Amino acid sequence: MLCLQYDTCVGNRVCNSMKDYIPNPINTASVELSADLIDLTEKLAENAHDHWAKLRIEQGWTWGAERNDASRQHPDLIPYNELPDSEKEYDRRSAMETLKAILALGYRIEPR
Repeated sequence: MLCLQYDTCVGNRVCNSMKDYIPNPINTASVELSADLIDLTEKLAENAHDHWAKLRIEQGWTWGAERNDASRQHPDLIPYNELPDSEKEYDRRSAMETLKAILALGYRIEPR
């Protein structure tokens, strides 16, 4: 389902609650990652890309020079190390914010 505006949706559900939704992510502004965790961020970003790509391939998507939802083609169905940095940055930000949220919630992340 894709909500185009507050009261209009593509799909079979109404998105009226969208007008009341205010995202409230965990405050990670004061969390700093160590060099080891910054290195881990890149590994997690690659893993996130691989999970995304595996799911898309299982859904019948293939590589295509341009994204085409009807044909199930996507230009990012390539190995992580071949992605342009602009595309890698999305996965890096997600991984980094997840690590920061874990720390902000009071957990420790340590290698075994």
